[in-house]
Amino acid sequence: MRPTELPWHSAPDVLDLADDEVHVWQVSLTRGPEEEAQFRGLLTADEVERAARFHFEKDRSAFIARRGILRLLVGRYMARQPFRESFELNAYGKPSLPSAANGIDLRFNVSFSHSVALMGVTRGRDVGVDIEWIRPDMDYCSIAESFFSLHERYALRSLSDSDRAAGFFACWARKEAYIKARGTGLSMPLDQFDVTVSPDQPPLLLATRDDPLEATRWSLETLYSGPDYAAALAIEGHGLRVSCWEWP
Repeated sequence: MRPTELPWHSAPDVLDLADDEVHVWQVSLTRGPEEEAQFRGLLTADEVERAARFHFEKDRSAFIARRGILRLLVGRYMARQPFRESFELNAYGKPSLPSAANGIDLRFNVSFSHSVALMGVTRGRDVGVDIEWIRPDMDYCSIAESFFSLHERYALRSLSDSDRAAGFFACWARKEAYIKARGTGLSMPLDQFDVTVSPDQPPLLLATRDDPLEATRWSLETLYSGPDYAAALAIEGHGLRVSCWEWP
């Protein structure tokens, strides 16, 4: 784990989330049949229908696990164990709590890759998380040339051969976390803003082309989910306390 990456801790018995805090949860999506049956029982009818549309059983099971755990997690924060109402979706498909049920202005974001999910939770501020499974066979240089900004492409090329793959995935996770926090998905072109690239650099949103002041509103953090993953957190605001928990 690099010095700038946040450590993970065992989950506390009591969840207190202040306005200046961010909680990030790391969740294993590999669950047994009994847990999967429990999680399935928490889903709404449309979520059960969505789960049934997955062609592969592993994808179906992973969806059921992350939605079920998300409902348990949200329920703990809202003293509704579990949360059973339908999530609202914005125009780009980002889920949120229905306004009428969200008296504490709880916000969340979920990302998953391979067998791990991350869930970021805040009050009163936007948050985005992203996790990427590092695939050594990916043609990341071509992807970077197609989607990264000019600044990021130059930065990636300047890295040594041994650091270039880690730089690509660190950059990708930071960019995805930011656009997920914005809630606009890929409607915001990835080459229209710059983040730091090297894993050894502090994670920063450097510049945004649509609004020069936008970059000053956000802070980024690096998350560590094991040597096979790159992960990042984007938060609206600065100077926030970030706690990282392991879901049991």
